[in-house]
Amino acid sequence: MKVRRFSKIAPLLLAGALAAAVPGHAVAEPVRGPDVASWQHPGGSPIDWFSVRNAGHDFAMVKATESLNYVNPYFVQDCLAMRVAGVARGAYHYADPTQSPEAQAAFYSTVVLGINGPGDMPPVLDLEHSAGLPPAALIDWTHRYLNTVQQLTGRQPIIYTYPTFWRTAMANTNEFAGYPLWIADYNGQNTPGPLPGGWSNWTFWQYTSTGRIPGVNGDVDLNVYSGAQGDFARYSNSASPFGS
Repeated sequence: MKVRRFSKIAPLLLAGALAAAVPGHAVAEPVRGPDVASWQHPGGSPIDWFSVRNAGHDFAMVKATESLNYVNPYFVQDCLAMRVAGVARGAYHYADPTQSPEAQAAFYSTVVLGINGPGDMPPVLDLEHSAGLPPAALIDWTHRYLNTVQQLTGRQPIIYTYPTFWRTAMANTNEFAGYPLWIADYNGQNTPGPLPGGWSNWTFWQYTSTGRIPGVNGDVDLNVYSGAQGDFARYSNSASPFGS
């Protein structure tokens, strides 16, 4: 992702984050994973997804598209390698509110057509740039994009954002509180801060942009799944958990 706030959270605190995310939910070993883009391929170097998986990361989010004219050049390579390594796959679109939401939804859905099966998570909208649109217009844009992606993929999208952006650019609207939330909050604590937009819980938490894990060259964003959408194997469209 393009948001950068440089603070970290100790991995041992993740269990506390899960307990705070879903009160009453049994806390198990955290389901963790990075999100990656072309930045994680310096000089064209590959990601070793077997090393990522062996280090305890069950999933990864990969940038697929941006606006109407960009496809991550490593998207297919990463998706194929993730499948072989048994890493659950997610794909996100970086929103460009200056362009048609329906056209971007169609562009994204076409590119990610091959990762909407077993082991694949729902589509993701990365919304962190308003392009100068006022809140009412950006809210309308977001509704139209999400509705189109859901029609094309048959799955309810995940919204990625960060608190300050939502509270300002989106006027802290609660119109999207029914969508799963992937929140970026690098606060160094064991749980995200107060959630924006009427969300009562988060599904994924991006807790650092400066993580280091085996198999990835350089800094990488790290995330944890809360369990808010139920068993991760089910949510990632798998008949059984990876590795079983």
